[in-house]
Amino acid sequence: MRILGIETSCDETAAAVVENGTKVLTNVVASSVSLHQKTGGIIPEVAAREQLKFILPVIEKALEKQKIDALAVTVGPGLIGSLLVGVETAKTLAYLWQKPLIPVNHLQAHLYANWLEGKKPQFPALGLVISGGHTDLVLLKDHGEIKWLGGTRDDAAGECFDKTARVLGLPYPGGPAIAKLASKGNPQTYDLPRPMMNQENLDFSFSGLKTAVINLKMKKKRIKKADLAAGIQLAIATVVTKKTLRAAEKHRVKSVLLAGGVAANQELRQQMATQMSKNFNLFVPSPQLCTDNAAYVASRAFFNYQPVAWQKIAADPGLSIETDVDAS
Repeated sequence: MRILGIETSCDETAAAVVENGTKVLTNVVASSVSLHQKTGGIIPEVAAREQLKFILPVIEKALEKQKIDALAVTVGPGLIGSLLVGVETAKTLAYLWQKPLIPVNHLQAHLYANWLEGKKPQFPALGLVISGGHTDLVLLKDHGEIKWLGGTRDDAAGECFDKTARVLGLPYPGGPAIAKLASKGNPQTYDLPRPMMNQENLDFSFSGLKTAVINLKMKKKRIKKADLAAGIQLAIATVVTKKTLRAAEKHRVKSVLLAGGVAANQELRQQMATQMSKNFNLFVPSPQLCTDNAAYVASRAFFNYQPVAWQKIAADPGLSIETDVDAS
């Protein structure tokens, strides 16, 4: 089965055709990040206008010489204006082409990047979705059976990267900028906190780390930016890795799945590989599959194939990672 996936939850406009949930035939992404770099962050109205500009050309390119059996679209969570562009386009195409349409939870879909590169994860699996807006740990007992275990109480990991990058005068998005600068620094120069790392719960909090960086910058006249960037990156990666390992041991999972834009961070990937390799099968997508794309939307739809009448599908910007939208 070939499914056309459509993703417009934030500032990327994406379409992809995936066969049987695992073989990527096409994967097209258009991003408006260059516009958001000028303002230091995403302006929702600007993102939605860019989605309107890109949506049809991206779908046309993804469909070149491809026949499809169904469509899938991200319905949430995300920016309402951006979501509406993808959802209404998908509904129109499903009606015109008389094809089944599967609504997809964006956060759940991130995890399915791990089914697109060969070896398949085994259940039960632990999923870590780590991005600009989310840092969530979930237990996957099977396809469609997902339980939230813990998440951020304030700033997500990616949000902390963005905000501390701004303090250091680095461009948006902050994660790649900090990672690039950190490669030249000493992470041990500054003593930065590891919020909630030793607490037994599976929640995260990165606002304290952000505040520590702001206070350090205000107190010291001279800051070694590369060293501070390296310290920020190390602190985030260490906290996330330790909490993820604790969750994997507690729930006795067979696989650990990384997903989301921050999963592309090399320090995090290295720490995860070191800590998880002995007892768990660790799955980490290629960097291009960590950031928003439509291939994992199509994969999620295949493994949870429950079409919904197009008239009943609606965008939901506040959708929870546990919500099974296919069952609506």
